[in-house]
Amino acid sequence: MLFETIAKIIAERTDRDISEIKLESTFAELGIDSLDTVELIMNLEDAIGTEIELDQKVETVGDLVKFIESKNQE
Repeated sequence: MLFETIAKIIAERTDRDISEIKLESTFAELGIDSLDTVELIMNLEDAIGTEIELDQKVETVGDLVKFIESKNQE
């Protein structure tokens, strides 16, 4: 479910079809820069109802999913 939420937000921000977004997709490949990442995180926080403190570099959609899941288990 988390991946689908992230993919939907990315698709909306990048005007891509959601089917193009995979776990292994890098943010660079998707045309998402550091400013876009900040906005993406803010939108994601609203969508999942939790604060996300990104304290490490994430390069792929899968990295972001794993990061959020690991924080939610703490």
